[in-house]
Amino acid sequence: MHAVLTGPLFYGSLGVCIIGMIVRFYQYFNGLSWQLDRVAYKEYPVMGFKGAVRSIYKWLIPYGTYGWRTQPVMAAAFFGFHIGVVFVPLFLIGHNVFLQEKLGFSLFTISNPVADGLTWMAIGSLLFLILRRLVLPEVRIMTDKKDWGVLFLSLAPLVTGLLARYQIGDYSLWLNAHILSGELVLLAIPFTKLSHVFLFFASRAQLGMDFGIKRGGLKGTKMTW
Repeated sequence: MHAVLTGPLFYGSLGVCIIGMIVRFYQYFNGLSWQLDRVAYKEYPVMGFKGAVRSIYKWLIPYGTYGWRTQPVMAAAFFGFHIGVVFVPLFLIGHNVFLQEKLGFSLFTISNPVADGLTWMAIGSLLFLILRRLVLPEVRIMTDKKDWGVLFLSLAPLVTGLLARYQIGDYSLWLNAHILSGELVLLAIPFTKLSHVFLFFASRAQLGMDFGIKRGGLKGTKMTW
């Protein structure tokens, strides 16, 4: 079972994720209207590029935009979760040993205690976001079964990873469950709202270009909304 999970299923899920997201990127940009969007971007590429960069980096900074500052608790939970689920999968020592073995490269690593802290932060933040969806009617009404599925699928690799890390119960069971849940996440990314992991950069760039050119950008307005 472990050999299958770390072999064919890993390569298959990674391939589906990469190819699926290439298709999603193509669909996103191909769907932009020439009349409303792309003509302006073509005529003012420098202003559009500046707007795109500004939009992306402002939204990547906690409280860097007006939108984040109006919901400080929500912003803290959002960044707490996303920092954990980005840094731990990419930079955990064990994950990089696996990457080196399977793909022939590795990234810089963080220590296990730091990874533990980031994982607990991500779990706590995600539980808060789940509670928020249960308590606030304006958010609950916008949440369907697919959204709940995505939330709990996102939680599964974090919980199983900690159970394996602390060797609670059957280590092999939790390790395989961790690997399987991570691969399910890869498979789900192109087909669910998890695609925002990558499409965030496309949408923020497009909106940034829009505001950088057509909504005051040519007059020097720097909107971070």
